[in-house]
Amino acid sequence: MPSDKLAEVAATTDVERIEAPITWKAYLMCAFAAFGGIYFGYDSGYINGVKAMPYFIHQQTGLPYPPAGASDEESAYFVLESWRDSLITSILSAGTFFGAIIAGDLADFIGRRLTIISGCGVFMVGVILQTASSGLGLLVAGRLIAGFGVGFVSAIIILYMSECSPRKIRGAVVAGYQFAITIGLLLAACVDYATQDRPDTGSYRIPIAIQMLWALILGAGIAYLPESPRYFVKRGKLDNAATVLARLRGQPIGSDYVQHELAEIVANHEYELSVVPQGSYWSSWTNCFKGSLFKPSSNLRRTILGTSMQMMQQWTGVNFIFYFGTSFFTQLGTISNPFFISLITTLVNVLSTPISFWTIERFGRRPLLIWGALGMLICEFLVAIMGTADGQNPATVRAMISFICIYIFFFASTWGPGAWVVIGEIFPLPIRSRGVALSTSSNWLWNCIITVITPYLVGPDRGNLGARVFFLWGSLCTACFVYAYFLVPETKGLSLEQVDKMLEETTPRNSSRWVPHSTFAGESGLTEKGTLAPEVLADVERKGSVV
Repeated sequence: MPSDKLAEVAATTDVERIEAPITWKAYLMCAFAAFGGIYFGYDSGYINGVKAMPYFIHQQTGLPYPPAGASDEESAYFVLESWRDSLITSILSAGTFFGAIIAGDLADFIGRRLTIISGCGVFMVGVILQTASSGLGLLVAGRLIAGFGVGFVSAIIILYMSECSPRKIRGAVVAGYQFAITIGLLLAACVDYATQDRPDTGSYRIPIAIQMLWALILGAGIAYLPESPRYFVKRGKLDNAATVLARLRGQPIGSDYVQHELAEIVANHEYELSVVPQGSYWSSWTNCFKGSLFKPSSNLRRTILGTSMQMMQQWTGVNFIFYFGTSFFTQLGTISNPFFISLITTLVNVLSTPISFWTIERFGRRPLLIWGALGMLICEFLVAIMGTADGQNPATVRAMISFICIYIFFFASTWGPGAWVVIGEIFPLPIRSRGVALSTSSNWLWNCIITVITPYLVGPDRGNLGARVFFLWGSLCTACFVYAYFLVPETKGLSLEQVDKMLEETTPRNSSRWVPHSTFAGESGLTEKGTLAPEVLADVERKGSVV
């Protein structure tokens, strides 16, 4: 096989032979990539506890400490102002929004792996600034810069895992990313719990500085993993694509499995380029918005699906618990240790997520999102009703906390992993990096919006909604339920190329009944030797220089 150009690639018309059998090597490679979730989860979670630490509040506001033995009413003044709370929490999401957008370009320019490694480097700069901070300015600047790094990683890790994972375990592998996020949240809660009462800067600097460890592990480890084969196909480097595909599948480079899978990726890419031709840099972005709104397979419809999916995940309101839970539990007034309750909710999140590893491949993406939204909206309305009717009764508060934990269970086992899985599967290769980047940036945009407005909704000096805020989350989860039923397709068990075919031939409500019946390689035309047509190979290699 030539080192610069592929002379021929064996192809097949058998829809069951377009991918090699699953190996432990594939599991382990993709599982390590999911480690990026710890990095994301920890950074999202540590700020929840830090904002409630007495030393941090005193340092940021200059307020005197409450006297020993002070009642809840007497110490109610000792909190961050709503504007400061909002700024510190939301500025990270602002950085991640722009970081995710930029990552969409970088992933096509320099590759998926180097984009992730670059994100780790940018993130570490932000962590250093946060650790060195003793006032608001440097802390905010550090969180903004760290946000860019988190944006790089959160967008491209999903892209990388979706492109490298075998189709039969892709959902479980990407769900592993969400599980890693919950591990990061739990680690952050544990560290916050351990340092909360320190009477010095170590109370907040220790939780912040630990983040550098996750970035170092991810950045160093990802450097030893292969690049995505679909990235090399997009760039027209088919020889490199064959090499990394063989490594990912644990097969010789001349194996029929490797050849057939590569042929299918190449033929599908050629087909997509014929539907929406590539052009200039700007057209590579505008291609994301081409096609009819009423055609499920159009780029516009896929982009709306991806961005709205991530918006809906934020609308579930779960980050209210993970960003503002400690403050919310404190305001309930009947809980002696809000840090401990936050630790419990985070533990529920961790223990519930692995259920999705099995359910997302057994029942599919669509049923999980529908039933998960239904379970969440019921729990949220119950919490709102109980808190509004009898929120000062300790027994009622305990019941509220129980339903909050059940609500987190539904999120962690359905919408938490499900939204990430779907956005990694629905975009065609020519716009995949930008589509996933736009979807991830939508997540962070709505994350930012929610973290900005929430302190004004529940802050004692502002809206002071208390438990009534769950009426809002419950209403939004009702919208998630309707959305999942009418608009989310079923992608279980399909290769990324078969997902393209499914979206062209069916509707979201009927998608679970769709069965693959042909291959792109077969439809593009095979030679008498059973190889992909040479003109297809030549065309993809020629167009590889187009971004």
